[in-house]
Amino acid sequence: MAASLQLNLRPFRLQQFRSNSVPKQAPNFATICCSANTPKRRYTITLLPGDGIGPEVISVAKNVLNLTGSLEGIEFGFKEMPMGGAALDLTGVPLPEETLSTAKQSDAVLLGAIGGYKWDKNEKHLKPETGLLQLREGLKVFANLRPASVLPQLVDASTLKKEVAEGVDLMVVRELTGGIYFGKPRGFGMNENGEEIGFNTEIYATYEIDRIARVAFETARKRRGKLCSVDKANVLEASMFWRKRVMAIALEYPDVELTHMYVDNAAMQLVRNPKQFDTIVTNNIFGDILSDEASMITGSIGMLPSASLGEAGPGLFEPIHGSAPDIAGQDKANPLATILSAAMLLKYGLGEEEAALRIETAVLDTLSRGFRTGDIYSGENKLVGCKEMGDEVLKSIETEVPATV
Repeated sequence: MAASLQLNLRPFRLQQFRSNSVPKQAPNFATICCSANTPKRRYTITLLPGDGIGPEVISVAKNVLNLTGSLEGIEFGFKEMPMGGAALDLTGVPLPEETLSTAKQSDAVLLGAIGGYKWDKNEKHLKPETGLLQLREGLKVFANLRPASVLPQLVDASTLKKEVAEGVDLMVVRELTGGIYFGKPRGFGMNENGEEIGFNTEIYATYEIDRIARVAFETARKRRGKLCSVDKANVLEASMFWRKRVMAIALEYPDVELTHMYVDNAAMQLVRNPKQFDTIVTNNIFGDILSDEASMITGSIGMLPSASLGEAGPGLFEPIHGSAPDIAGQDKANPLATILSAAMLLKYGLGEEEAALRIETAVLDTLSRGFRTGDIYSGENKLVGCKEMGDEVLKSIETEVPATV
C-alpha cells in the first residue's frame, strides 16, 4: 500500500478538500459578495500584485474570482500586500514581515510577478527574487505543479510544427525548496591559486526527494499513469541519490509506469516529441529550466499557471511569466496565465472544482471567440489588451458556455 500523502493537494485526496471542512474566517477588510446568492463558503485570499505587469494581471484575476464566487456561492475577502520591487521601494526589503504574516494566515495566495530592471543591480538580499524564495520558504511549499497543455485554439501559436505540438498535455512537478538554490555551503571565495571563485551546493535529503516523488506519483496516477524522473545521474552524485530514492518510492505505486531520463536528453525530447511525456518530476534547477521550455510548446509563456503547495497551510499560485517591465502599464499583458492560476487556486488550494472549471471553460470560450493578446495574436483573430481580455472572460463566465476541447 502506498504511504498516505500528507500534502495540501486536495484533488489527490478528495475527502481532504477544504470545502468539506469549515474554512477560516476572513478578517474585516474589503470583502465583495454578490446579492444574487447567499454565500455558502468564505475564503481569505492574499493578493501580491508585485512588479511590472503584476498589478494589471492580478486586477483582472481578482475580478474573475469575484464574479465566479458570486455565481458559485463563494465569498472572498482579499488583502493586497507589497512584495518584490514594490516592497523594496516601500519598506526596503523584498518580503516585509507583515506580508508574510498575512499570507500565512490566508486560505491561499495569488502572486502577479516580481522583478524589473530597476532592482537588477541590488545586492542579492535586496533583489525582488530573494523575496520570492523567502515566501516559498515561509509558506513551506515544496511542490511546484506546472501544466503545459496545447489548447486546440492555440496550436498554431506554437513555435513547433502543428503535428508535433497538437495534443501535448504534460505536467512538470518541480521540487521547490531544496537543491542548488538553497544548498550550503555557498558563496564567494579564493582558490589555491588566489583566483576569485563562486560556489553553490546541490544537496538533497531523503525526505525531500521522497515527498516530491510521492506528489509526482499521485499526480501521474490521476493523469495517464506515466511518470518520467529527470536527473543527471551519469555525472552528479546528488542525481544518483535522487534516482535511488525515486525508484524506492516507485514500489509504493505499481500502477504507475516509471522511466528515467537525463536532463540534457529531456530538454531535447521536449522539443522533438513532447507528446511522449505525461508527468515529469525533477529537482529545483532542472524543473525551473524544463518547465519554461515546456511553456513555449504551448505558444506563449503568458498562458501557463502554476501551483506551489506544501504539507499544510496556504498554497501559492502564480503565472510562470515574469514581470515584463518593457510592457508594464501599457495594457498589453496577457492575463490568462494569472486567470488560470486563479482557477488552480480554486481547485488545488480550496477544493472548489466546479468554480475552477467555470473559469477554465470561460478561458477556452474566450479563445474560441477569437480574442487574443499580442503574444498569441495572429491575423485572423481580434487583438485586445489585458483589460479587454479580462472583460471577455467575464462575459464567458456569466454565459456558462460548454467547454470547447
